[in-house]
Amino acid sequence: MSASGHGEARSDSANSRGDAIDVKSGGLTQRCDSVMLIGFGGPTAPTEVRPFLDRVLHGRPVPRERYEEVVHHYDLLGGRSPYNDLTMRQAAALREALRRDGFDVPVVIGMRNTPPFFDDALRELAAKGARRAFGFVLAAHRCEASWDRYQSDINAARERVGASAPQIEYAPQWHNHPQFVSAAADRVRDAIAPLAPSDRESAELIFTAHSIPIAMAASASYVEQIKESAGMVAAAVGASNWRIAYQSRSGSPRDPWLEPDINDVIRGLGGRAAVIVPIGFLCDHVEVLYDLDIKAARVAREAGVTMVRAATVSDHPQFIEMMAALVRARLLRQPISTPAQR
Repeated sequence: MSASGHGEARSDSANSRGDAIDVKSGGLTQRCDSVMLIGFGGPTAPTEVRPFLDRVLHGRPVPRERYEEVVHHYDLLGGRSPYNDLTMRQAAALREALRRDGFDVPVVIGMRNTPPFFDDALRELAAKGARRAFGFVLAAHRCEASWDRYQSDINAARERVGASAPQIEYAPQWHNHPQFVSAAADRVRDAIAPLAPSDRESAELIFTAHSIPIAMAASASYVEQIKESAGMVAAAVGASNWRIAYQSRSGSPRDPWLEPDINDVIRGLGGRAAVIVPIGFLCDHVEVLYDLDIKAARVAREAGVTMVRAATVSDHPQFIEMMAALVRARLLRQPISTPAQR
């Protein structure tokens, strides 16, 4: 069950490869006056699980048994995902980091599949007087599912909200940003530390990201970006024994998706220790907490593999500072005025 999803890029924000494009008016580059964190969303209570899945899977021919299997995954996690709470923590930390640097600007959250939806976030920004928001899609590696579809959905939401909806300028690529790498490397060191010395010596770092169809990967920089992130983190922790695996594939079994699968990689380790690094995920949700912490951990036990998982970057101070630095570069210094003040 995919926890990614994204759309067509606007010419005034970023292209489908994820490159930021400045918009100029009268020879002056326009600046942003607010921030919108753009995420997938997750259910926050058992009663929200099925409506959430119905929205995510709308129009997709998913077998009923697969649907019920994913419901069971959420049941094992208490009928909820921590995704929304963790995203709110990221937003709060970013807001505070900006305030420390003299930027007291609105920082709002918009989710694709749970409240607050994109429309809600845009209306909130409009009510605060925002005209141009810095859009930070919460995905490090870009493809149609993790980047383009989000922009397409944001465009549709702006049309629904109407003329008051702020423009959105998207963040440049940051999968190789030194502070993202530093945050992920810290998480890896913390995961390795409890291992026995012999396991630390032989452990394999396995960086995981969401599998996507090979046809989708062929038209994006997704695989290359994952390889670059993983290589930089491995270098930062001094690890030469590392590889990439994919996880959480969904869709028709007839369609080829990115491989190898994380569980196949674990089975092939020959009993050596594994440090799983979910580099493709920024915070915990079902694809980390079930697919890795429950399913992959069970495979590891059966294969006689000592497995530990590195935490996601989540609200690591270095990751938040990276976000703040990207935002600061595009913000107006002066505070915005609300519609009533104009």
